[in-house]
Amino acid sequence: MFPSVFRVYTFCLAITLLAIGCYSFSLGDVGKSFKDVVVGVGKDVANTIPTPEKMFESSKNLIIGYPFEVVSSSINTICSRALSSETIRPRITPDLHEMQFQLRTPCKKYNYSLLNADAMWKSSEFDPKKKVVILATGWRTTVNESDTTDVFAKAYNCRGDVNFVAVDAANFVDTLYTWSALNTDEIGRNIAIGLVELTKIVPVENIHLIGHSLGAHIMGAAGRNFFYQTGKLIPRITALDPAKPCFNEGQSLAGLMRGDAEFIDVIHSDPGALGKREPTGDIDFYPGGLGPLPKGCYDIGCAHARSWQYYAETVYPGNEMSYLGVRCSSLTQAEEGKCPGPKVPMGYAVPKDLKGNYFLDVNGEEPFGKQSDAALLESKKNCGICQN
Repeated sequence: MFPSVFRVYTFCLAITLLAIGCYSFSLGDVGKSFKDVVVGVGKDVANTIPTPEKMFESSKNLIIGYPFEVVSSSINTICSRALSSETIRPRITPDLHEMQFQLRTPCKKYNYSLLNADAMWKSSEFDPKKKVVILATGWRTTVNESDTTDVFAKAYNCRGDVNFVAVDAANFVDTLYTWSALNTDEIGRNIAIGLVELTKIVPVENIHLIGHSLGAHIMGAAGRNFFYQTGKLIPRITALDPAKPCFNEGQSLAGLMRGDAEFIDVIHSDPGALGKREPTGDIDFYPGGLGPLPKGCYDIGCAHARSWQYYAETVYPGNEMSYLGVRCSSLTQAEEGKCPGPKVPMGYAVPKDLKGNYFLDVNGEEPFGKQSDAALLESKKNCGICQN
């Protein structure tokens, strides 16, 4: 039996869903869902927590988007209490044999098991003289079916000075969200094993980990476990709108935390909804401010994806200074010139000696960076892809 406080939060969630009508069900369906939530919570708590897939769909019905923050916070509280009760276990336990690194060159994709990661690091396609960027994407994505991975591979291959690698953990983050969240720590531990092998060939200072959504927490766990195994810190982890639901410092799933790398930069594009609002890194950027919907987005799915779209824009040579933020407490104060500090670049070229919260305005359509060079980006449209 769950603690009474958990039932209270469940009841509040059901009331919230009824009040704001965020699900496009009939009244009868809503009534049945309310009953199922209250009565069934002790039997199958995992299934009473709305998944991000439902969140994405329901958000399309929200014109402004702000009411979703109430629902998201309720879900987060319920999930955290359910996890702390230790009644939820991952439905699928990560199997190291099935997880892969994928090396992306302009023309080919090379897959290697995490158990055989050293084979990739030693392969002819991998250049040990170059830096290494490793990307972990979010819930319900795979390296072969991910816009994020394709866009990042193109941008980094355009630079030409990086080995770009994606992590394929889809089998273990393609389940009910709560199970996926529970798997992030285990996946991170497995990635750390591959990183230990990598540092036998590439200096640790040449490694950069990037994660979007759940991937941000996976990379936090990878950096943390790499330190446990080696006593060394990965120099940089970039977190792109780290997932909010179920992840809270000091609770069962802490997720990404300061100290998981020497330097952590975070881009919040959907703060308070699917993404965490509170500062998570050494330097946190809030493009478009603290609201859950940046310019040009009318649902939280769009907003959640903006973080990786913003970052990828900055990877192209010559466009590194396309987003300039200022340390401030709000976007309004920044726009009114009440934050007199220097402007610093968000994304690829972020200074690694700064700390604090930085705000900046963005465009509602591509290029999203206020300082982006549209002509330059147009000239790079065929850069980083196979020319054969």
